Amino acid sequence: MSSPASGPPATSPEAPWPVRTVARKVAGWIDRLGAVWVEGQLTQVNARHGTGTAFLVLRDPAADVSLTLTCPIGLVRAADVPVTEGSRVIVHGRPAFFLGRGTFSLRVDEIRSVGIGELLARIERLRKLLAAEGLFDTARKRRLPFLPHRIGLITGRASAAEHDVVSNAGARWPAVQFRICHTATQGALAVAQLIDALEMLDRDPDTDVIVIARGGGSVEDLLPFSDEALCRAVAVARTPVVSAIGHEPDTPLLDHVADLRCSTPTAAGRTIVPDWAEESARVAQLRGRARRALAGWVERERRLLDSLRGRPVLADPTRELDRRLRELLTLRGTLRGTTRRSLAERAAETGHLRSRLTSLGPAATLARGYAVVQRLPDDAGAGDAPHVLRSVMDAPTGARLRIRLADGAIAAVVPGPEPA
Repeated sequence: MSSPASGPPATSPEAPWPVRTVARKVAGWIDRLGAVWVEGQLTQVNARHGTGTAFLVLRDPAADVSLTLTCPIGLVRAADVPVTEGSRVIVHGRPAFFLGRGTFSLRVDEIRSVGIGELLARIERLRKLLAAEGLFDTARKRRLPFLPHRIGLITGRASAAEHDVVSNAGARWPAVQFRICHTATQGALAVAQLIDALEMLDRDPDTDVIVIARGGGSVEDLLPFSDEALCRAVAVARTPVVSAIGHEPDTPLLDHVADLRCSTPTAAGRTIVPDWAEESARVAQLRGRARRALAGWVERERRLLDSLRGRPVLADPTRELDRRLRELLTLRGTLRGTTRRSLAERAAETGHLRSRLTSLGPAATLARGYAVVQRLPDDAGAGDAPHVLRSVMDAPTGARLRIRLADGAIAAVVPGPEPA
């Protein structure tokens, strides 16, 4: 048989391999694998009396992959822990390919049961891993809608958990709607079915919240709800997920990843929907408070309007206008009287000033016998304008004078000086 580096021998339509050759080559490659340790969950155990070989099916808990096992029937019957369907085991064997039937199986020579302590230790390691990745953080958890349009329920068929969730939710809100997906809740098929149902409900636009519910059970029974694949599927779901697994002491990893953890399916039914009676009473209470508040507001506004309407300015709107009109007429009369008195006083004062001006003016002085003597201009260069004489020195002999009297003026010529 050729080595892997050289590649398989060439074949052609003219030179094909017979079936036996292919089977022998495949068997040879499988024989080279040697003995291996494999862990999984038993989904089928066929150990009939009278036969020397037991046939088992080992399934991967996190994937849809199974493997056929064959072992001496005494190995199954002599095991310290009963080998039953659903058991978590570790087997040791060699891969084998049977030429006659062209089938692959694992020839087992040792079977060990995975104990509770080991399972719990693995769950604890997975819990620390998921917590370190932030899948348990409260910041990423979403709030449930107050009144979901439709609730997706993932649970076992005809299970007590289904009855508890549906009956309690219906008792609180009779119009609640469910979309129920029945899956296995324990065993090797549980994880794959739970993930499929979760993804289907998550794609449904009418589903507002998803509830994963199961009754109580042993640690082995609740193992699917601590599976890493299921926890990661819940973490990436867009729809809020409620975990309602087992009883109060049961805390699978799903409780930490889900958006809300309910201790029992009954508690989930009472949590996901509001209570119709309580909400009705609350609405009635709020309506009463609103009615009282509105009535109080109306009464206050009515009293305010009555108070405004009772004021004199609103009882007789023209009354204030009439009062203002009377004040305006009074002020106008006062202004007129004050103006007349002021004008009379100013006229009297003007008359007095005129009399004083008349008595002190030059005309009055002239009327009492006085005269104003002015020197007229002459050719002697006395000036261009007449001016009042204030000294005899200003009137030389021959100077022409103008003497102004009370009733007119006369001209005169200075004949000569007179003795003093």
